[in-house]
Amino acid sequence: MSIFSKLFSRENKESLDQGLAKTKESFFGKLSKAIAGKSTVDADVLDKLEEILLSGDVGVKTTINIIKRIENRVKEDSYLNIKELNNILKNEIVSLLLENNKNQNTAHFSEELTKKPYVIMVVGVNGVGKTTTIGKMAYQYKQAGKSVILGAADTFRAAAVDQLIVWSDRVGVPIVHQGMGADPASVAYDTLSSAKAKNADVVIIDTAGRLHNKVNLMNELTKIKNVMKKIIPDAPHEILLVLDGSTGQNAIEQCKQFTLATDVNALAVTKLDGTAKGGVVIGISDEFKIPVKYIGVGEKMTDLQTFNPVEFVNSLLSH
Repeated sequence: MSIFSKLFSRENKESLDQGLAKTKESFFGKLSKAIAGKSTVDADVLDKLEEILLSGDVGVKTTINIIKRIENRVKEDSYLNIKELNNILKNEIVSLLLENNKNQNTAHFSEELTKKPYVIMVVGVNGVGKTTTIGKMAYQYKQAGKSVILGAADTFRAAAVDQLIVWSDRVGVPIVHQGMGADPASVAYDTLSSAKAKNADVVIIDTAGRLHNKVNLMNELTKIKNVMKKIIPDAPHEILLVLDGSTGQNAIEQCKQFTLATDVNALAVTKLDGTAKGGVVIGISDEFKIPVKYIGVGEKMTDLQTFNPVEFVNSLLSH
């Protein structure tokens, strides 16, 4: 939990506010209409709040969870003022997010690494911003004074290798690649071998983003992991699933598929700046009990932010 108590810079706060502006505008507009003319939190207000949460892609299961929490608060104080609803909503969502992120045990950019090299395997379907996320991660790890090596193991799509090479040049970190059609596990093996030889701090391995055949995906990811263990027995230390926040409920479905295919232990939710569906972060965190580690709120290198539940909810629900 220490990461959440660290100072949140003004620049990060501004980026977060801008990145969540569309979600906030949509949510607040609907919430203002729902409570117009009301003085207390009654069944009608709760019904409308449920509709708002569902339309914000929070998801059915999580929406029911939040509404139940608020209903319990209303039972405790039957004269609950409508002006207090926003604060109660904030508190309940923050509480829920903190519960779901309390088991976070993967290393953040500026934190001391628990393993060296610290091996991250990145998974996610094509188009979610996986390669961009890897590039931004490499940049921020490097800014924190850590040496990074990239591995281009998404060898089924020609552009994936090329894009990662572009990012390695842009960030100024080495990359191991064998070109399109190469065996992904072989690339992972070479990357970890190079990382050990160079005494690198962090290794980030890109993997193929295909979901059309879950069995093949599972077999491929298992093979990559098994090959990694020949070099570093406890690798990978982190399996990061990248999800596109703008796809709403589809992101939740992707999370289901990938968590069945491999042992995902961290999430990155991207493209929140281009959507009004930022509520999906809350739903994904609650439904899968996997810590949301990063959120993407803009184009800048630093706009891949370490997820801070308190700041996220404040940004989403503050006037």
